[in-house]
Amino acid sequence: MNKMNDFDLDAFLPYQLAVLSSRVSDGFMALYKEKFGISNPEWRVVAHLSQAGSVSVREIFRKVDMDKSKVSRAATRLENAGYITKKSNSKDRRLVELALTDKGRSMVAELAPIARAYEEEVLAALGPHASCFRAAVNRLLAKD
Repeated sequence: MNKMNDFDLDAFLPYQLAVLSSRVSDGFMALYKEKFGISNPEWRVVAHLSQAGSVSVREIFRKVDMDKSKVSRAATRLENAGYITKKSNSKDRRLVELALTDKGRSMVAELAPIARAYEEEVLAALGPHASCFRAAVNRLLAKD
């Protein structure tokens, strides 16, 4: 390492977390992409809808940490595939409400055990440190 620069990117926690997040996300994406042909943004929209019911694009982009245009494109692809419906909000015509269709709910029901199994694999890789890691992650996420 250059003595003038003692910054070690590989040891920089924000960088490590970004790389880790990408690797874990990519591992799970390989499973749902193969089975359903959906992308990461599409998965995040579907997963949020499975928890929230009918919600606006605005609420989803705030919750899933994606920009509005990415959520909108994912929603359009999901609508074209028959997984969600889009309709204008009756109180504010500028807002678009999204909801899962029966096909979308079936996909979520099929994906839920796959997601739980993948999570168990990740936690198993942490061994006895899994609960401490999860607690630390929750503390960092709560710092909003």
